[in-house]
Amino acid sequence: MPRIYITRKIPDAGITMLQEKGYEVNVSPKDGALTREEFLSTLREGEYDAVLCTLLDRIDGEAFDAAPKAKIFANYAVGFDNIDPVAAKERGVIVSNTPGVLTNTVAEHTFALMLAIAHRIVEADGFTREGRYKEWAPELLLGNDLFGKTLGIVGAGRIGTRVAYHGARGFDMKILYTDVKPNADIEKEVGAEYKEKIEDLLAEADFVSIHVPLLPSTQHLINAERLLKMKRSAYLVNTSRGPTVDEAALVQALRNKTIRGAALDVFENEPALAPGLVELPNVIITPHIASGTEETRAAMAELAAKNIIAVLEGGEAPNAVKP
Repeated sequence: MPRIYITRKIPDAGITMLQEKGYEVNVSPKDGALTREEFLSTLREGEYDAVLCTLLDRIDGEAFDAAPKAKIFANYAVGFDNIDPVAAKERGVIVSNTPGVLTNTVAEHTFALMLAIAHRIVEADGFTREGRYKEWAPELLLGNDLFGKTLGIVGAGRIGTRVAYHGARGFDMKILYTDVKPNADIEKEVGAEYKEKIEDLLAEADFVSIHVPLLPSTQHLINAERLLKMKRSAYLVNTSRGPTVDEAALVQALRNKTIRGAALDVFENEPALAPGLVELPNVIITPHIASGTEETRAAMAELAAKNIIAVLEGGEAPNAVKP
């Protein structure tokens, strides 16, 4: 009987799929992420045929060697910067992720952040709860419209394209985008205009939304120099990976009103935040929950399980990650 290890409690949908195949499924009983030693020792002792891991688990050569029987490490995330795919390939281990099923949810959260920061929703909520609302006033907590503004998409993959769709179709926004190469789909879908240089996009956009994977080339993609290229009236939104933004530089830009505001779901050194970030009124922060709906997290669990089942039955993982 194949043995599966799941490093964190996930929605029952994925666990049930594995159990219905007759697999022995062991889920970490710990309420929280495993320490490195807990993780490695569990792998060594379990003789597992597959591992379903999360983005908090560092999956490298040491982890693969701790589970020599494991044919697949299925990552419960669309990103896989926590995994060394080259080390996996060297050992003949398959790595998979969960793309597609979270596209709409992350795009929705991105727009929720965009609307919230532009309309000062969080700030207004606190103002009202604190009893500071005394009467209606013409200039009370004035925000900004999204309608008709320019939205800059940095990374025109599935999620970036969907965010562009919402902006163009729902708010008549002009769409600019930048990526390593042009994307015919986003141009056809919403009339997006390609900017080869990110600096050109930053100079024109009223809202900039980040949707790139974490790679050496995207580390601090948004830095102090590029923040200065943005309009002083612009907003930055990040629902991709925290280290794509130099958080210390962003704090300074927000403090100095280099840009008007920012909304972040991810952080450079999660769960720690850059000093000074939480004191700023012109930033909204959420705890990495852009894919956090019941429907999407269940779909992610099912997709991770499907990858494991396919490999253990001698097939190919439908969402295998290539180095």
